[in-house]
Parts: sequence; C-alpha cells; structure tokens
Amino acid sequence: MKNFIGTYECKIDDKGRIKLPASLTKQMEHFADEPFVIKRSVFQKCLEVYPMKPWEKLMAKINGLNRFVKKNADFIRMFTAGVKTAELDNVGRLQISKDLTQFANLGKDIVITSAGELFEIWDKDSYEQVISVSESDFASLAEDVMGNLNEIDNENL
Repeated sequence: MKNFIGTYECKIDDKGRIKLPASLTKQMEHFADEPFVIKRSVFQKCLEVYPMKPWEKLMAKINGLNRFVKKNADFIRMFTAGVKTAELDNVGRLQISKDLTQFANLGKDIVITSAGELFEIWDKDSYEQVISVSESDFASLAEDVMGNLNEIDNENL
C-alpha cells in the first residue's frame, strides 16, 4: 500500500480548484489514474482525500455494519455526507465542491498534508492552530498512542 508524504502550502481559486504541487501529483500517479474520493473529516474541520482502493477497503468495513441498528445507520449517513469523487484535470488541479469548501472553511491559503494512505486539505490558519501544540503535549500524545506499540506487535507474532 502506498502512503503519501509531505506537507504543501497551496492556493484555492474562486471556483474551488487547487493546483497541486508537482511532487504530490507525482505521488498520485501510483494510483493508476483512478478517481479520488473527497470527504469531510470526522474529527476536524478539514477534508480527506482517499485513492479509490483504500476508500473501497474502508467502505467494505462500513458496509459490514448492520443498518438495522439505528446508530450504525446514523453513522453511515453522517460519514458519507458530502462525499464526492474527483480527478485531476489536465493541468493538475483538483476540484473541491462548494459544500466541502464551506465545511472545511477553506480560504485562499490552504495546506495539503499527508496522512498515510490519504491526504488532508486544511485552511492554512486552521492547520497552524491544530499543529501548534506544545512539545510536552505532543510527547504525551505520542506516548499514549504509540507507547505500547511493541506490546501490540509482539501479541501479533
């Protein structure tokens, strides 16, 4: 599975088009000209952009949920709200719909940042606020999230 790498500052035009940096479009070539899926993030006011194969893998898990359980049906509806497919145009631009642009409060200046098998699109000011945690706060978060990784890996052997 391919992962995206990098953080890029870009601009979005009045029509919602983002001219992607060449290094990012080069990484996107690994996905064989398949469309990408753009959706609202669950936890932040940003957008997530998935290549089609990772999106289909995620949707296979979601489609396994019992839709006769109300909270599952509510989750599926909210998770897929506003989902769009998109392809790069012939000059390397990605079109973001108006509703998704409004959800993420995208101004002219944006940040595109890698997040493993997907990348995120942020309003620049919002992104700066989210990543401006103190070193001790990040160290504590890193310990909470990754501190027992060896224990988990050993259990899977």
